[in-house]
Amino acid sequence: MPTPSSPPPDGPGAPARRHTSRVRVTSSRRGAPPVRQRTPATDLVEQTEVGELYLQGLLRAQLRLALTVLGVFAAALLAVPVLVTLVPATGAVSLAGVPLVWVLLGVLVYPAMVALAAWYAHQAGRLETRFSDVVGRDA
Repeated sequence: MPTPSSPPPDGPGAPARRHTSRVRVTSSRRGAPPVRQRTPATDLVEQTEVGELYLQGLLRAQLRLALTVLGVFAAALLAVPVLVTLVPATGAVSLAGVPLVWVLLGVLVYPAMVALAAWYAHQAGRLETRFSDVVGRDA
């Protein structure tokens, strides 16, 4: 049996020793190389699978936007002949001696195209800004 002045025994069942002085730990892994974090920009430049996924996501979003603009324009353009077919009285309406259908298809189409093009350019810029925010500015 240990006496009060003798140190406690070491071993698996022995109680843990308590240190009375502080120990400064400066680094837990001195010889270990620093851990490098991979950025999405690195994945894009090195053409890894993750970089390909980022790029495919951007291309899918751009395709979705282009098809949306095309669909809106085609629907608006096809709505005029459908309207004239379904409501024949609209074919007889004229504006300053010019049939309304000609005015719609020959004149008002261009401002609509310009408006859609401006909206498309704005949305495409937003997509690219979001992509560069995800990837990082150095890409």
